[in-house]
Amino acid sequence: MGKPVPQLLRYGLVGVVTNLALYCFYLLIAYLGIEPKKAMTISYVAGVFIGFVGHRKWTFMHKGTLLGSGARYFIAHFFGYLINFLILLIFVDKLGYSHQWVQAAAIIVVAGFLFVTFRYFVFPKVEGSAGGNE
Repeated sequence: MGKPVPQLLRYGLVGVVTNLALYCFYLLIAYLGIEPKKAMTISYVAGVFIGFVGHRKWTFMHKGTLLGSGARYFIAHFFGYLINFLILLIFVDKLGYSHQWVQAAAIIVVAGFLFVTFRYFVFPKVEGSAGGNE
């Protein structure tokens, strides 16, 4: 499965680069008038596709099937998206906080959830496999 600390560092690097670019994109499209939850949805979907390649190949060095890991990846992101959406709904729509700060915090919360989910569900190592995952 790989050592958790190096994986976490690689996950963080891929995540910081991807999320910084996507957060700037989110701010731009929100500035242009797209409602915050719609702007988050657009940037989230873009991040899902970008992140799959980086995390599968580099973060977790996954050697399993593309179809299996891809399906699990989208399931994980469905729940990540749901968490992000609910954070915006509660803290922006219901409690009136600034969407810029709430979305920045939501990125961190969702990233933690996704690291654990990727490590143990999406890109797991199957015991007894010859040096690879799945």
